[in-house]
Amino acid sequence: MVKIEARRYTDAGETFNGMFAWDPAITKRRPGVLVLHGGSGVDDHAKNRARLFAEAGFVAFACDMYGESVTGDRQKIMTHIGELRRDRALLHRRAQAGIDLLASHPEVDGRLAAVGYCLGGMVALELARAGVELSGVVCVHGSLATTAAAEPATITSKILVCHGALDPHGPVAHVAGFIEEMNRAGADYQLIVYGGAMHGFTHETAIQPVNGVAYDALTDARSSRAIAVFFEELFP
Repeated sequence: MVKIEARRYTDAGETFNGMFAWDPAITKRRPGVLVLHGGSGVDDHAKNRARLFAEAGFVAFACDMYGESVTGDRQKIMTHIGELRRDRALLHRRAQAGIDLLASHPEVDGRLAAVGYCLGGMVALELARAGVELSGVVCVHGSLATTAAAEPATITSKILVCHGALDPHGPVAHVAGFIEEMNRAGADYQLIVYGGAMHGFTHETAIQPVNGVAYDALTDARSSRAIAVFFEELFP
């Protein structure tokens, strides 16, 4: 049975609330998976994804990119998302706090990956662009555009992107730009585009197709299998 442990931590004077998930029945140390949440923060979606990775045999940590002063206030969240997009140093520091906490877990063997959804997908790609030492990063229906394109030979993480073909937040121009960027950087990347899928296709409660956001059970299952295969390659 998966063990759940809420974890309160601090960074630069702000307090954050994350969640560990792991299976204590597994006796050997194992890789850690950082779960990067979407726009709502460390919600049920992020926590459930952490549980699924724990069930698959990893130590998962759903980290908090907002902090207690922002979480729960929609206006503050929207403002803070803009800050994270503009201030890459802040984005990296917030994510690094989660990485450090995950790496310190006694059941983690030193190998780490990050999986981000929506906002978290953008964060995962920015970590790869910055050369953060992770075995791999996964971006699920996240933004592919950036204001700080990767330089050649700077990306050390393997990359998997799971993208909806009908995602209005990730138009074809962004997809093409991402491919060109990754090719120039010499990155080891995979990009899977799912036909018929909109933004937020893994969020079971997403029901706003008029805004291009909708859950898609088939694409959710397919992308989950793709992540599992990716992890088999990262962590043989």
